[in-house]
Amino acid sequence: MADLPEVAWRKSTKSALDGCVEVAFIEGPQVAVRHSKDRAGPVLKFNAVEWQAFVDGVRNAEFDLEG
Repeated sequence: MADLPEVAWRKSTKSALDGCVEVAFIEGPQVAVRHSKDRAGPVLKFNAVEWQAFVDGVRNAEFDLEG
């Protein structure tokens, strides 16, 4: 990724064989997120407050699909 220095990407432990997400902790502090099958593709960046809100939402099942 041209706009990021060399970072250590970590793949989700829940990632399937067909791909999932990878995260990297970068300066700022920020968290970068990308699709593991499109490593040259777009990257989402979150500041510390945004990332914590997302993690809390996952833990509280705010994003679970009904059905």
